[in-house]
Amino acid sequence: MGKLVRTISADGGVICIAVDTTDMVGRAEQIHKTSATVTAALGRLLTAASIMGCTLKGKEDSVTLRLAGNGPVGSVIAVSDSEGNARGYVTNPVVEIPLNQYGKLDVAGAVGKEGYLSVIRDTGMKDPYIGHSPIVSGEIAEDITYYYAVSEQIPTVCGLGVLVNTDLTVLAAGGYLVQLLPGAGEDTIDRLEENINGMKSVTQMLTDGLSPQDIAFLALKGFDPQVLDETTVEYRCNCSRDRMERALISLGREELLRLAQEQEDTEMVCHFCGQKHHFSSRELRALAGEKE
Repeated sequence: MGKLVRTISADGGVICIAVDTTDMVGRAEQIHKTSATVTAALGRLLTAASIMGCTLKGKEDSVTLRLAGNGPVGSVIAVSDSEGNARGYVTNPVVEIPLNQYGKLDVAGAVGKEGYLSVIRDTGMKDPYIGHSPIVSGEIAEDITYYYAVSEQIPTVCGLGVLVNTDLTVLAAGGYLVQLLPGAGEDTIDRLEENINGMKSVTQMLTDGLSPQDIAFLALKGFDPQVLDETTVEYRCNCSRDRMERALISLGREELLRLAQEQEDTEMVCHFCGQKHHFSSRELRALAGEKE
C-alpha cells in the first residue's frame, strides 16, 4: 500500500499533501496492461485524484478527474474516494510514441496539448460540482495547477511523477500538492518558490528513499511544518453486482428485453478493475419487471 500525508505550516498559511502511489499505479498497470507512456499518464492522474480525494469532507464523497485531450491515448479517467483510494482507466491503454526531447516518456504527446480537464466532486448534494479548465501542457501536473488557479482561485503548485521499468512495471510513482491559504504574504510565496525549485523530481526523491512526509517537509522547509494526518492508499474499485444491475436497469425496459431475447448470457465488464459479471436472459427479464 502507498502512504499519503497531509501537512501544514506552523502559521496555518500553507498546506502540503504528498503521496507515494507506487503500488497503486503498479496495480493499474497490471489491470489495464498499459504501455509505458500510458502508465505514466494514468499514474499521474491517479496520483492527482488521490491527493484531491483526501481533501473531501464526507465519507461517501468522491472526486472524478477526466482528461480529454487530442492525443492518441484518448480520455484518461481517475476517481478517488475521500480516503485517497483511487481507480482509473484510459480509452487506449497501449500507445507507442517516441520519447520526448528530454529523452523521457512523452506524456504530453500521448495526452495531447489541446482539450479539457474536468473535475467532478460528488458530495451527496442533488447536483455534483463540475469544474473545467483547458489543458495547458498535457503533462498533467501543470494542468492540475492551472485548474486550481482558474477554476478555484487557489494558488497551487503540483508535482507528479511515474517511473516505469523496462519490463513495464512501476518503479516509483507519487506526487505532492502545495496550496496557499488566505492571507499568505509575498515572503511566503518567495520562500515556497525557492523550496520547490530546489527539490528533485518526485520519482528521484522516491527512489532516493524519501517518504511522503520527507517530501512535504522539503516543500515546507522554513515553515515549521506539522503533520495533520497520515493514511494508507491503494487502487480500489467499488464495483459490485448490485451496481451492474443498476447500470442495466438504466438502459430501460425495452433494451433489457431485447438483450434477453438476443442472447442467453450478457456479460458486464467493469472499466476500472476488469471484473466480469454475467446475467442470464431470465435475470434480465426480471430486471425489466417481467414476472414469470
